[in-house]
Amino acid sequence: MAKGPKPLVVVTRKLPDTVETRMRELFDARLNLDDKPMTQAALVEAVKAADVLVPTVTDRIDAAVLGQSGEKLRLIANFGNGVDNIDVATALQRGITVTNTPGVLTEDTADMTMALILAVPRRLAEGSVVLTGDKEWGGWTPTWMLGHRIWGKRLGIIGMGRIGQAVARRAKAFGLQIHYHNRKKVAPHIEEELDATYWESLDQMLARMDIISVNCPHTPATYHLLSARRLKLIRPDAYIVNTARGEVIDENALTRMIEAGEVAGAGLDVFEHEPAVNPRLVRLARNGKVVILPHMGSATIEGRVDMGEKVIINIRTFMDGHRPPDRVLPSML
Repeated sequence: MAKGPKPLVVVTRKLPDTVETRMRELFDARLNLDDKPMTQAALVEAVKAADVLVPTVTDRIDAAVLGQSGEKLRLIANFGNGVDNIDVATALQRGITVTNTPGVLTEDTADMTMALILAVPRRLAEGSVVLTGDKEWGGWTPTWMLGHRIWGKRLGIIGMGRIGQAVARRAKAFGLQIHYHNRKKVAPHIEEELDATYWESLDQMLARMDIISVNCPHTPATYHLLSARRLKLIRPDAYIVNTARGEVIDENALTRMIEAGEVAGAGLDVFEHEPAVNPRLVRLARNGKVVILPHMGSATIEGRVDMGEKVIINIRTFMDGHRPPDRVLPSML
C-alpha cells in the first residue's frame, strides 16, 4: 500500500482477533469491540467519517444512509458474500466501490446444507431431544422414530453457482440424483461430473423433487421465488432446505403448508425477518417438523478468517489505486 496517512476504516461488527489485529496494523481501523449492532444513526455517522466502511449482513446500507455519506467514503468492503444489505446501484451512482468476499464460504455452507439434508428426513434433531428431554428413553424398537432414506432420492438445487455445485458433489456421494434450476445451464463438463439434470422451468422441477435445496442469492428477482403458488407445486412428502437467504421463500406460506401436512418438513438456517424467527416455526421445530438453526451455515473459524483476509486484500488493492478483485456491480446481481 502506498505511503501516506492510513485510511480510516470503520468496521461495524466484531471480527476474529487475527483479522482485527491485521487491520490495526495496516489501517486506521475503528473497531466494534463490544459487537453491538450499529444503529442507523451510527451507520450514518460512519459513512460521513470513513474512507472505507466494512459492514456485515446485519447492516442495512440503503439509499438513505448512502445519501449522507461524506466525500471521503469511496469503498464499502462488505464482510460477506451476499450484498443484499447494500444498495449497490446507489453506491455506484455516488462513486463508491462495493466489494464482497466470494468463494471462501462455499465449502462451509455446502457442509451445513448437507447436514440439514440428512437431519430433516432422518429426524436427527427430534431424536436428540429424546435423550436430552424430560422423558426417559425406553430403548430401541423396530418401528420407532422412523425417518426416510435419502439414497436414491431426487435433490432439486435452486441456484447452481459455487455453493450449489459443492452441495451437488456432496449429495451425489450420498446417492442422491442431482437436478437443478439456474438462470442458465452449467458447463457440460460440470453436468457430466455431477450427472445433473437441468430444468429450465422451476415449476416443473419443484413438482418432481423429494428434497429441494435453496442455494441462490437474494436479489429483487429471487424475492419469494418460492412463493405460495410455487410451494403448492411441491409434493406433500418432500422436504425443503434453505441455507441461502430467508427472503427467497414465502415463510408464512411454507409454515402454513407444513402445519397442514402439505410439505413434509424443512431445514432452515436463514429466516425472512432475521433475527426474528416466526413463533409458529419454533413450535414446528419443537414438534419435530422442522430443523431450525441461527444462521450458522458459514460459521467456521477458518471461514471467518478467510473472509477477513479477503476484505483486507480488497481494501489494500483499492487504496493502491487498482481495481479490487471482488468488486460488485449492479449488473452482477
